[in-house]
Amino acid sequence: MDQKNPEKWSSPQKILVILAHPDDPEFFCGATVARWTRMGHTVEYCLLTRGDKGVRGEIVERETLSRLREEEQNRAAEILGVSQVRFLDFEDGYLQPDLIARGKVVAVIREVKPDVVVTSDPTNFFHREDRINHPDHRIAGQIVCEAVYPASGNPLYYPELLEKGLSPHEIKELWLTLTAQPNMMIDVTETWELKIAALRQHRSQIGDMEEMERMQRQRRTADSSEDKPRYVDFFRRIKFR
Repeated sequence: MDQKNPEKWSSPQKILVILAHPDDPEFFCGATVARWTRMGHTVEYCLLTRGDKGVRGEIVERETLSRLREEEQNRAAEILGVSQVRFLDFEDGYLQPDLIARGKVVAVIREVKPDVVVTSDPTNFFHREDRINHPDHRIAGQIVCEAVYPASGNPLYYPELLEKGLSPHEIKELWLTLTAQPNMMIDVTETWELKIAALRQHRSQIGDMEEMERMQRQRRTADSSEDKPRYVDFFRRIKFR
C-alpha cells in the first residue's frame, strides 16, 4: 500500500463525518481529518447529539452543557480545518436506529452530497479489553449505514425529501472508524499534534489534559520510538463504485 496516498483519490473529495457526540470525531479520527483537509479535501461534521449527558459524576443542566459542548466542538473542528459542523439534536445516550433518525441522516446526506461518509462501526461492542463501547457509538453507525444503503440513493425512501429539493444521492465510499475489523491504515504522524490540539478544546470532557496528551502520544506504533514516533489510524473501508 502507498503510505503517502493510501486512499488513491485522484481529485478532491467531499467527506461527511457522522458520529454520535461532540469530541467523537477528534478521538476516533481527528488526525485523519486534519490530514484530509491539508490535502485539499472538504470535510464536514454531522453529530447526532450535542452530548448533553457528558458529565463525570456531577449533575449539570443539560441545555447549559449542550451549549458548552457545541462551542468546544466548533473550536476543535476549526483547528482540524473542518468546514461545517451540524447537530441533529437527538438526546445523548438515547439514540435509537429508528426511521426518524434514519430519515434525518438521509436528509443530511442528500443535502451535502458527499463522496465519502465516515461513521463508527455498528458491530463493535468492545473496542478495548477494559471498556464497553458506548451504545450511541454503535447505534450512530447503524443509523448511518442504513441511511447510506438503501435509503439515501433511492427516491422511494422518504419521498417528502424530494419536495424539499433533496434528490437521491449515492456515496462512493463508507469508512468505519472504531472498528475491530480494519482493512485500511492511514499514517497520521504529521497531523497527530493537531489531533491533540483539537482534543484540548473539549475541556468539559477531559479532566486531566496532561494525562490525555501523555496517553495520546503513547499510541505510537510498536515499531517507532519516543524520539521518532509514528501514528496510524485504522478504518474499515467499503467502496461502492
